[in-house]
Amino acid sequence: MAYPRGQFPLAERNEASPAKDGAAILNRQSGYIRYVDIKRLITLALAYRISLHLERRVGQFVPAGVPLARVSRLDRLPADGATHLIAAFDIGPTRTMQQDVEFGIIQIVDIALRAMSPAVNDPSTAISCVDQLGRIMIIWIGRMPPPSHYHAPPHVLRLFVPWIDFEGLLDTAFEQIRHYATADVAVSLRLMRAFKDISSATEHADLRIKLTERARRVVAGCAEHLPKEDVARLQQRLSTLETDVVVRI
Repeated sequence: MAYPRGQFPLAERNEASPAKDGAAILNRQSGYIRYVDIKRLITLALAYRISLHLERRVGQFVPAGVPLARVSRLDRLPADGATHLIAAFDIGPTRTMQQDVEFGIIQIVDIALRAMSPAVNDPSTAISCVDQLGRIMIIWIGRMPPPSHYHAPPHVLRLFVPWIDFEGLLDTAFEQIRHYATADVAVSLRLMRAFKDISSATEHADLRIKLTERARRVVAGCAEHLPKEDVARLQQRLSTLETDVVVRI
């Protein structure tokens, strides 16, 4: 799903969903949520005069019999209402990248982890993966994320849709690599560079602080496994990132 470029906004206001604790619409087919037809759900919610709250986001697995969504007024659903609501979800045995940016990131991370395994020992491939993950995160913060709250009419919340946020995507992209690269200075140094590159691409101080926190984790993990001279190189990159954050706040 494409969204226009623009400054990455902060989180939406904390608006309570009327359907958050409502009646459950149970999933009928085990699988991954691959696509959600937002327009269709809004149209149905408006027609039924209800609010909808989706329980899980695109990319997550939902077993049959588990709540897929909740509705504010079950009594307003027609006999086939639940069937029409469920039909707005594409649920299948595997994930896809149509609305699921996290899935693409996971595939790159998997390549990096295999490259760092003792059986393969290919740090160059792992470094290339880190470069691509950094590029994707820069693209992500340069585009508007999809809204979670949909209103129709403007003052009535009809639909709440959870999406992965910047922090969740950042952890998906780098946390496992950081964990397995504690004894690999080359990959760890490239992680630090990626954090600096991403930080330089955003004007939001809170996002830069989150990047700095993860850079500190890299240094702390490596301090237990690498020689002092290698740790010093990582600390130098951390200091540069921290200085940049302070200057731009």
